[in-house]
Amino acid sequence: MHSRQTRGKLIGRDELAKVVERARQQGETVVFTNGCFDLLHPGHVHLLQTARSFGDMLIVAINTDASVRAIKDEGRPIYDEMERAYMLSALACVDHVVLFHEPTPIPLLNLLRPDILVKGGHYGHEEVVGWDVVEGYGGRVERVPVLDGMSTTGTIERITGTG
Repeated sequence: MHSRQTRGKLIGRDELAKVVERARQQGETVVFTNGCFDLLHPGHVHLLQTARSFGDMLIVAINTDASVRAIKDEGRPIYDEMERAYMLSALACVDHVVLFHEPTPIPLLNLLRPDILVKGGHYGHEEVVGWDVVEGYGGRVERVPVLDGMSTTGTIERITGTG
């Protein structure tokens, strides 16, 4: 599941930390967002494109299959972690994809120390997991307005006719 366009975007956290450090040394702004990104939909693309507009490098951290199962409804994820990573890697606005298995992205935030943490506008500022970590070292949080009617749960309901 690799193509010339996506090869190299999915990397481990240690290698990613080195990439981020090089970017920072070059004065680049590092943007970070995270989520399950199961069933990629227009709302996800809007979030990711907007997130990328805040800086020079967009890192997307995605929950592993095990962590998705722990936080979502039965039957999720629909696409496994490598399929989700592949789809996200294909987007031009995404520079790097990293998997995380922890309950929250805080360990990654502590490691990478992105300049900007981005989440959907449906979260209140203090509901954004890691806001205090990022602001604690001088970064900032941006919340992107969500597109009406665009959610993975809503998409599943639309497909199955249960919504």
